[in-house]
This record gives sequence, structure tokens and C-alpha cells, in this order.
Amino acid sequence: MKRNHSRVLEIGKGAVTGVLCLLIAAPQAFAAGDTSSTAKVATPVRTVALTQDEKALHELNRFTFGPRPGDEQKVREVGLDAWFEWQLHPEQISDADLDARLDQFPALKLSPGDLMRRYPSPQILKQMERQGMPLPSDPVEHAIYADSMAFYNAAQKKQAAGLPVAGNAAGLTDMAAGNDANVMAASKQMADNPAAPMEANAVAPKGKGQRKLNEPAMDRDDVEALIALPSDQRMARLVAMSPEEMVSFREGVKPFEVAALMQGLTAQQKQDVAAMQGGARVIGAEALEERMLRDVYSDRQLQAVMDDFWLNHFSVYVRKNQNEPYLLASYERDAILPNSLGKFENLLVATAKSPAMLVYLDNWQSIGPDSQAALRGKRFSATRPDSKLAQAMPKGINENYARELMELHTLGVGGGYTQQDVIEVAKCFTGWTIDRPYQGGSGEAIFDESRHEGGSKTVLGHVIKENGSKEGMEVLHILATSPATAHFISTKLAQRFVSDTPPAAMVDRMAATFLQSDGDIKAVLRTMFHSPEFWSPAVYRAKVKTPIEFVASALRASNAEIANPIALVQAMQQLGMPIYGMQTPNGYSWQADQWVSSNALVSRMNFALVLSGGRLRGTRVDWPQVLGDSENPSIAASPTPKTEEQLETVILGQPAGVHTRQTVLATFNDPTMQRTAAKNFAKTAEAPDAADADDDMAGAAKLMRVKSGRGGGYGQGFQADKPETPLDTMAGLLLGSPDFQRR
Repeated sequence: MKRNHSRVLEIGKGAVTGVLCLLIAAPQAFAAGDTSSTAKVATPVRTVALTQDEKALHELNRFTFGPRPGDEQKVREVGLDAWFEWQLHPEQISDADLDARLDQFPALKLSPGDLMRRYPSPQILKQMERQGMPLPSDPVEHAIYADSMAFYNAAQKKQAAGLPVAGNAAGLTDMAAGNDANVMAASKQMADNPAAPMEANAVAPKGKGQRKLNEPAMDRDDVEALIALPSDQRMARLVAMSPEEMVSFREGVKPFEVAALMQGLTAQQKQDVAAMQGGARVIGAEALEERMLRDVYSDRQLQAVMDDFWLNHFSVYVRKNQNEPYLLASYERDAILPNSLGKFENLLVATAKSPAMLVYLDNWQSIGPDSQAALRGKRFSATRPDSKLAQAMPKGINENYARELMELHTLGVGGGYTQQDVIEVAKCFTGWTIDRPYQGGSGEAIFDESRHEGGSKTVLGHVIKENGSKEGMEVLHILATSPATAHFISTKLAQRFVSDTPPAAMVDRMAATFLQSDGDIKAVLRTMFHSPEFWSPAVYRAKVKTPIEFVASALRASNAEIANPIALVQAMQQLGMPIYGMQTPNGYSWQADQWVSSNALVSRMNFALVLSGGRLRGTRVDWPQVLGDSENPSIAASPTPKTEEQLETVILGQPAGVHTRQTVLATFNDPTMQRTAAKNFAKTAEAPDAADADDDMAGAAKLMRVKSGRGGGYGQGFQADKPETPLDTMAGLLLGSPDFQRR
């Protein structure tokens, strides 16, 4: 996979690679002459104190996802301290614009249980069929259930026959199973074991869902007639379709007709229509898109940055199994976001109780070996050892959460815990599970006393008496108030906000504040903000942006209008940092050496040119408007060196390096630049390891948000036919330059 990906990146780099080589040759940018796959960032040599303007830019670069046009002026007007304190209190900041944009995702406001009931996973559908349960009586829900079954069956039959799953039916395979045939084959007991990926041969129930789904595409006249109906009649017609008719209709809809199909439908209706070909894919896609929109548009920027920080610290993986996508919205909404600037212990408890974390690190299946449930299981297994139920029963204590709780969430490596501590902590958390929604439960976290291991436990020298669920709470308190945790969390915050190698004295002050304030995250950030090390010229523009920081800052600097964020979600995959896509629980690195390589820099330049030139579908950039010169007809076609200096101010917040400026002015008129970038970035998207992860979710969004949000939009994917302008290229080169990669 990686060899193929690298080969794709090597094809047709041409002019883009040449320009990038010129840009990175500057000594102040990246390590000069390093053409290896692990190019290193040169340490800034600046020793002169920051000016007030530079301090404003520094504050914005560290506590937001990058300034938008006009943000620096606002900071200068209110003052550095006042702006920081304002951002520390998100409850005092209106986020009406973001809220309006998120209205297109009504499902994300539901609980996990309600999500699964409205938009069932294949696991739930199969279980209904096996138990002979009727489909819902509500017409819309009935259509969602029946059509989802039928679409999934159709895709599996095509896959089993070795046929491509193409067109609007593409990506119907389960998100958890991906394209791995071994995973698909190994998941045949998924109805008995909900932690497993989805079975490849789900069977539609009798009645509406049991059809031969091999009909050809619907006749063009019939498709056009349906699209021409008033929105209420159109929705009623879609709901009334049989599954085979829906398959035929979707195969007959042309991409350019999707906007008209969705015209006039409410956000809820659009969501329901998309869910008719697989609810899990819709829910998973929306959770990823919401993250992108929050980072770009929230006026509560520090909260958004901390939301991203904690979601990475308490990382979960969208492809853990088919239930995980349903748990992501509540994880961010209920556990992370409201606690992102509060007390660390409250945040730790919220994540420990979150269904997303319980499922991801398998604690929901952990069962005490001497618990009542374990004894019942042993008796059942003794009488029916070969039954599927016996094989699917939890086998005992699972140590995953206990280990990562100490190693990654609190104490850190070398934090003083032993393997025996891991075992004892795991015992304390037996019984912390979820109310299974596929069995009629709420999907929320619960404590099951019958699964809990009794007796006292000893954790880090503390004796914890038998006390049910309160044992886990006592463990969390011990960990949250530990000096090792204070130092570990302070170090990670300093790495995110200050330096890859933060000054030890500053970290120590932050850790002291952590302990004195009972883990008050605001107080720790204040200590960091007021430390002289934070304002040192040695750390100014010394942090290299991660892919999410690069993409979000490019969108903010260009004042981009996002109508459909799914192409941006896919771009994150191509840039090596898929949202909720870190399979291991350690999260993505904040270190520069993880993100700087020749291929990575080429991909960033390609993205910058694609975005700047308006070739990223669903996202629109208007550079004349950004420059405040929309009435000048010549600025796009004939930008001048003065125009380039204006763009430097808007995009970089300060003058570019001399080498960067010379390179941009020498190459912005190359008519092949944007087309080459679009071609290369599209090829990167087609590479197997880039396409696997998000295609299922992207396909779910195809028939929903082609033109939604604020402003226009081009739907999902890339707009390959937009004419390029020299101004677009000039701006894209600056966005892709090493100057913009630093914050």
C-alpha cells in the first residue's frame, strides 16, 4: 500500500515539485538541501524581542487555528491579555455562525441510542431479521431500514461476485470492515459479538427489503420527472419507493442532478434520504465534517483548539467497529467540549464514562473473573461450549483501558505504575459498560454490578475498598491529582502551544499551577501565557503545523466558504491525518519531525493550489474579495508585486522571506501550476491507502449536502474544469510555502 502511494505521489509532480524545491532551499524555512523523506525543520535563530504586532500574530497562531482577515487588528485593539481572557470564557462568546452551519447535521444532536434507532447499523438490521422483528411503522424510518438492508445486500452480492461497487452505490460496505476481505470473512458472528466488524452476508428481511436488486438504472424521463416534483411530493415519492426502485433511481441520477434532487428539502429530510443507503456511513461522515467546520468557523477558537487537543489526547478510532461512529458525536458534545477548559478531573471522568471510550478501549466487555456474570457464563459454556453465544461471551478482565488510562491519559510513561497496578485498575473498572442499544438499551454508559470484580484492590499504594462503581471514581481521583499527571499534561500542553521541546522551568510552573488549582485547565494555560518563555523570540513561528492546523489555517486565511466539507475530510486523509483516524490510542504527534517530509510538503503544496484555485469542490475562495478589491477586473488576471505583498499580509500576517517572495513572483504566471496540482492531488486521493478510510463516509454525503450551508458550492470532490487565474496561483504558492507551514 505505502509503496503504491509513494509511486502515485511521484507521478507528474513537475512544476509543483520544482517550485517547492526552490521554496524549501531558503535557510530560514526548512533544512537546506535535505531532499530525504524526513526533511527537518531548521531551528529559528532569532534573538530580537517580539514587536507588539508580532505578539498579536503569535497569540493568534498559537491559540486559534490561524487568523482570519482582520483578526490581528482586533487583537491589537483589545490587547493581548484581554483577548486571551475573552477566549478563556467561551460561554461569553456567541457562536451563532457555527451553530447555523451545524444545523445541517440534526442527527448529531441525538443520543447514541436514538441515533442507532433512527439510522440502524447493519448489525441491528441483521438482528431484526434473525429475530423476525417487524420494521418500524413510521414511513420514513421504514424506508431507511428497508432500503439500507437492500443496498447493503446489493453491495455484498456485487463484492462476492468480484464486481466493482460503483456509481452512487459505491462505498456501501461497512465502515468497520473497509476493503479487507479477511476482516469481512472473520466477522460472520457479528450479531452475537457486536465488537466485531460487520458480517459480509447480511440478509434482508422478508417483505419490502427482500428483493432482487439487479435492476438497471431508472429511465431518464422518470428520473427527471421525479426531480421536477415539488419538494414535499418528491420526498414522499422517495419514501414510498421499494428498495429495488430506489436502487434503480440512484443508479439513474446524474451527479449534476443531485443539487436539484435535494433542493427545497429540510436538513432532516436530506439526512434521511442519504441514510436510505446506510445510516452508519451518514453518521460517521457527519461527525468528521462537524470537526472540520468547528475548527474553521467557531468564534470560540481557543475552545476549538482545546477540543482538538483533548480529542487527540483521549483519542478514539472511528473504525474500531460499526458502533463507534454512532458514539463520536456524543463523545465530543458531552464529554470533551464542555470540559475542554474546565477541571481536568471532570474531563477525565467524562471520557472514562463515555460510550466511545468504553467501546474503543474494550472496557465495556471487561468482566471480573469471579463476578456473578462470569460464573453464569462459565455454567452456560460448560453445557453448550460450541454455541455462538458461548464463544461470544466476554472472557474476563480487559486491561486496555487501565493501561492507556495511566500511560497515555494521566501519568505518562515512567509515571511510577507497574503491571500489577494495571491489573488492579482494570479490576476497579469491571462493570463499567454500556446499555446495549441493539438490545433496546439507551446506548449510554452504565455500571453493571454483576460484572464487577469484588474485593479490595491496591493501586499505586492506595488501598481501594470494595465499593462498586465508586472504585473507578477513586482511581480517577488518584490519577487526576498525581504530580506525575500534572507534569505529563503540562508537558503536552507546552508541546502543543509553545515548542516541540518546551523549557523545563515553564513546564514545572505549569505543573505547580495544575496541582494548586486542582487541575484547572484555564489556570494552567494562564501560567503558560504569562511565562516569558511563551513570548521568547526563539519559539516565534518555530512550530510546524500539523495537517489539521495547516488545512484549517488555510481555510481561515483565505476566508473560504465551505458548502460541503466532505472533500476537506478526504483531504485530511490524503495529508496523513484522517479525523478520528488514529488506530492506536496514543493520538497524533505534535512534533515537527512526524509531519515534515518531501512527500508531505508536495501534498501540502498541491492542496494549497487546489484550494486557492477553487478546484476543491464544496469550497469557494474569492481572492479579490479577500483583498478588498472585488471591483478591480484586472487583479485576478494581472496581479502585481504589490498584490503579492498584500497577499503576504493577509495569508502570512507579515512579510514573506525574500526567497519565498522571489520564487512566487517568478512562477505565479505558470499556466500549468494549478492543473498539475489538481491532477496530482486527485491521484493521491485514488491511491489505495488514501481512499480506503473515508470513501464509505464520503459516499454517504454525496446525496445530501451538495449545496447547503452558506453560499454556493460544487458538491463533493474536485472541480477540475475551473479556469485558473494568476492571482489564484500566487495565493496558492504562498499558502503552500514553508512560511505558511510555521506558526
